[in-house]
Amino acid sequence: MKAFKKISLISMVSIISLTVLSGCSEKNDLNSKNENKKSAISKNVETDVNTDLLNKSGMDIESRYLLPEGYKRVEANNDSFAYFLRHEKLKPYGEKSNYYNGDKKPNQGVYDSVFDVDLEGKNLLHCADACYKFIGDYLYKKGDYSKMRFKFVSGGVADFGKYTRGYRVDPETGEYFLMAEPSTNESVYKKFMTVVYAYSGTLSLVEDTFKVDIDDIEIGDMFVVGGTPGTKRVGHAIMVVDMAVNGNKKIVMLAQSYMPAQQTQILINKNNKDISPWYSIDEIKESGKLKTPQWTFKLDELRRFNIQ
Repeated sequence: MKAFKKISLISMVSIISLTVLSGCSEKNDLNSKNENKKSAISKNVETDVNTDLLNKSGMDIESRYLLPEGYKRVEANNDSFAYFLRHEKLKPYGEKSNYYNGDKKPNQGVYDSVFDVDLEGKNLLHCADACYKFIGDYLYKKGDYSKMRFKFVSGGVADFGKYTRGYRVDPETGEYFLMAEPSTNESVYKKFMTVVYAYSGTLSLVEDTFKVDIDDIEIGDMFVVGGTPGTKRVGHAIMVVDMAVNGNKKIVMLAQSYMPAQQTQILINKNNKDISPWYSIDEIKESGKLKTPQWTFKLDELRRFNIQ
């Protein structure tokens, strides 16, 4: 009983005060009346993408975004992470990204489409958390519970395999306690991921991944900088959610969440509107960096989940 009370208290504190672990943070103030006025309209007025590559009626990446001439999407098996990402549900075209409190994030110059994510009114789904959610949802859907092991910033490990057997974790110590009946239902999965979102972040995401050469980039890879808000080292993370090729040429599509918690977005390419929202790997390599609307990454910050 004492262990249960301790973990329950820690879980409450995590939601209230430990959401800073992701690392990324926007400059906008959700309490700003002016910002709220600007955000009142829920539809896009204009877009910074090539409309020739856009099918507004599409409800996932593959059906909404067409390809520049000569390109074809890389093959993806139906049970692959790449296929899963391509077919995650998007909000109707033109709808804005909601913050956790219901306010709207202005889209101009940042994003074009929004994933249909339920934030449940919690300030939890930040940049690294969006990456954890993508891989967590994919593995849960496949039933690969043993692969769902994500590190906490504190050093402990969130292990869904143990959760399905009724164990619960103290995120501060990494210690597990047998506290519930065995179950794999969705409510147990959501509780598990809530703990991941609260106690994991860009610092632990670095630990859960390994470096990948830019020439070997794949769907599901991430650009990650580990950091902590309020310090000199602030971090961010974005994920590659689609890729296409034309001979040796590659283009990718990128997605992010941010702080405060917000629905995950497909990023606009402000550097080349002709192919936006696609990004050219050749152009990224030529510039020596990946410049997105809200962050600039180094080429050696590309990483991949340690999941085999």
